[in-house]
Amino acid sequence: MRRTVLLVPMAGDRLWSARLGGVRWIHGFTDETALARFVRHHVPGDEPVAYAALLGARIVDEVVPALGEPAGLAVDVATEDGAMFFPPVVGIVPESAAVDAGEAPEVRA
Repeated sequence: MRRTVLLVPMAGDRLWSARLGGVRWIHGFTDETALARFVRHHVPGDEPVAYAALLGARIVDEVVPALGEPAGLAVDVATEDGAMFFPPVVGIVPESAAVDAGEAPEVRA
């Protein structure tokens, strides 16, 4: 995901996102076909949708922390059996933006 260029639809001058379960999910797509499938279901009529082409790393390392709220990356959400979710946890987003930062590791007996 980090080295993949993702197509992120724009909502005005912002990246398209949606809140679910207390997390803001930025929507990214691996190709124009996946993006078009999403647009057909979420944009009325034949309105063109602008999009940004961003590396996955830039989204999780720069965009997510700048939002100032729990945020993750949802990839190919309109693709049946192909959606991937990268939640705001340590190892995916910077520790400063991770919801599980500072938690004690689980101890197993």
